[in-house]
Amino acid sequence: MAIKKSDLYSSLWASCDELRGGMDASQYKDYVLFMLFIKYITDKYADSDEFAPPVKIPKGASFKDMVALKGKPDIGDKINKKVIQPLIDANTRLARSDFPDFDDSNKLGEGADKVEKLTNLIAIFQKPELDFSKNRAEHDDILGDAYEYLMRHFAQDSGKSKGQFYTPSEVSRVLAKVIGISPENANARTTAYDPTCGSGSLLLKVAEEAGAKKRITLEGQEKDVTTAGLARMNMILHDFPTANILSGNTLANPKFKDGEQLRTYDYVVANPPFSDKAWSTGLTPLKDPYQRFSWGEPPAKQGDYAYLLHIIRSMKPGKGKAACILPHGVLFRGNAEAVIRKKLIESGILKAIIGLPANLFYGTGIPACILVLDKENAQARKGILMIDASKGFIKDGNKNRLREQDIHKIVDSFHKLSNPTHKQTNIPRYARMVPLAEIADAKNDFNLNLPRYIDSSEPEDLQDIDAHLNGGIPNRDLDDAELPLAAYWQQMPGLRTALFKKADRKGYSQLRLPISQIKQAILNHAEFIAFNEAAYAVFGKWKKTNTPKLKGFGKNGHPKELIEEISEDLLARFQTQPLLDAYDIYQHLMDYWAETMQDDCYLISADGWVAKPVRIIEIDKKGKTKDKGWACDLIPKPYIVARYFSAEQAALDEAQAELETAINQLQELEEEHSGEEGYFSSLDKIAKAEINVRLKEIKTDKEAKEEIAVLKQWLQLNEKQSELKRSIKEQDAALDHLSHDQYAKLSQDDVKNIVVDDKWLAKLAAEVQTELDRISQTLTSRIRQLAERYDTPLPELVDEVAALAKKVNSHLKKMGIAWN
Repeated sequence: MAIKKSDLYSSLWASCDELRGGMDASQYKDYVLFMLFIKYITDKYADSDEFAPPVKIPKGASFKDMVALKGKPDIGDKINKKVIQPLIDANTRLARSDFPDFDDSNKLGEGADKVEKLTNLIAIFQKPELDFSKNRAEHDDILGDAYEYLMRHFAQDSGKSKGQFYTPSEVSRVLAKVIGISPENANARTTAYDPTCGSGSLLLKVAEEAGAKKRITLEGQEKDVTTAGLARMNMILHDFPTANILSGNTLANPKFKDGEQLRTYDYVVANPPFSDKAWSTGLTPLKDPYQRFSWGEPPAKQGDYAYLLHIIRSMKPGKGKAACILPHGVLFRGNAEAVIRKKLIESGILKAIIGLPANLFYGTGIPACILVLDKENAQARKGILMIDASKGFIKDGNKNRLREQDIHKIVDSFHKLSNPTHKQTNIPRYARMVPLAEIADAKNDFNLNLPRYIDSSEPEDLQDIDAHLNGGIPNRDLDDAELPLAAYWQQMPGLRTALFKKADRKGYSQLRLPISQIKQAILNHAEFIAFNEAAYAVFGKWKKTNTPKLKGFGKNGHPKELIEEISEDLLARFQTQPLLDAYDIYQHLMDYWAETMQDDCYLISADGWVAKPVRIIEIDKKGKTKDKGWACDLIPKPYIVARYFSAEQAALDEAQAELETAINQLQELEEEHSGEEGYFSSLDKIAKAEINVRLKEIKTDKEAKEEIAVLKQWLQLNEKQSELKRSIKEQDAALDHLSHDQYAKLSQDDVKNIVVDDKWLAKLAAEVQTELDRISQTLTSRIRQLAERYDTPLPELVDEVAALAKKVNSHLKKMGIAWN
């Protein structure tokens, strides 16, 4: 039985995190990622019959040989000498600096402590679910994704200074998608380069955009030798063993050259260190042999433009494309940077600027931007596309993160507005193609700060003094295209007529019905019902088209291909649907994919449409086992109950409701008679034994008839409660047994119908309904807000205050108090 993808990652992280003890995450990651690497290459290449496997594993240097060292007193030394060194000797692309020292007592502890730590670390990677010998990582790259998962968590844990080795994958995807590479234009001769490649995630995202079957050439340079090693391992784990990653300072000592000139590439991507203060170390810019600084020399303490100029020089003449992440300051800072920025704009190479939200990166909280560069048709370029995506994100712990819809919206807007054949030139408050003449105008003077060109602020909700004085709702508030209501009337003109009538003065309206009835009036209106039905019809057509694809998915299927196909179709269908935001609908699907569907699809890909319950056995720290019942990940018990045992569940729910009633009755009886004079006040505690003793004491007391009745009532209710609890326990056990046995009776079609119809599509239908509910809620709350704002005109308020003041004065006078 396959393990869920999310469980694989989280258990791997939890195990590793528990083991590291006091070691800093930035150091411990090197050990964990090496273990993942050695496990992968052992599974994939140790018994390979390839003539020349990409990674050679000498005899005695595999993961299996590491397992044999568990518990040995010299385990660390043996790993260094018997595993790591032979691997380096056999593979020219690997270097000693790529791997951590497994015999480092400062990091791993002394003696038995070190032996235990390394033994436990090896044991984590012996888990059966981490067996990749069957090439399970193909296509959807589970192991490569696990590497990314661990990198992200280590970056989160490493503090500000150590997060630089990892660019959030969401940002990497934006860069890879806007440089223009695709399976259609990529081939084996296509080249991509990252001059500050970190752990290599950006390059891998570019390769992913080029298509799984296209083996483009990847090259990268990284200053930190350990991080360069991570990148080399990352490439191999993502099945790109031929990628060339070299270590060294890109600005002072670029390693990729053709003769004495910098090598140029089809595509360049980079996330350089922000505002590098030591960029010119080992470099004399004015005597640069590669002529990178002909537009000017960047400031000594601000290296952003130094990296940008290196990128531009590394792009192929006339066709090279690039995208890099830089701090917002490059858009507006003056002096030397202003001179370079002007030359950049005049060259036509700068194609687009994408402003990102603040606090996305692990090394810094400052907002950054993506500069998209393109040498193709640069001289003919008439404008720069500007996108302000700073408001599209979700909070994720102490960082912000781009959602799937944010990535899609950025990329869609970029491709749409940068296409010269597309008539649209702006998306209000979000994106705009800005003419070069406007940027060069004296009032802007080549300043590229986005707020100069895009006003992303929300329109102001103005107060109407006349309406406050004389009542009525201003028509301006109802009809202004910038405010939320106008779009509703465009789709539902009759609804406006049903809700509002003309006021007795020009330019104002009044509600036809009380505020409390607005929501129901909207929900019952024929035009709103028709709007809902039209939206559901769109979802229905999507469902009809994609249900066969979902049920046709099976063993060895490719989950990433499936979600891309069905999600793109959903987005495209809702793009034309008024009032609804297609990106919000799309996000619901992508959230559900991440939360549930992805795991389901990986289980189906591994095992087929199989739903078998498994026992959940917990082992405590003392080694004792505890049976926690059973579960089935693909079809959890509630779906079996809902489809096959709804009558039994209804009976159980009814008994549960009866029990709650009995509990409440018992509590009420106890509260009523628990005061100082109450019948329960003389008892040490309210319990069956105590009450029976009390009843014996007072059974012949003629004055105690009422107390006897109360105590007997308590016993009856208590007995009823006990009986109901017993019955519920029996019914629950019977239902549990029926549900468990039902799995064995399920055919493959039954499994498909439950998973696709009852689980996946039912959830998505509910999410579409939440978006439709939001439409009615937004409309209702805005109308209520306007109605309440102008409900009581000022003269009425003045009269009301005067009446209240008169009443207060009258009361004071009766009390003999004079108010001056």
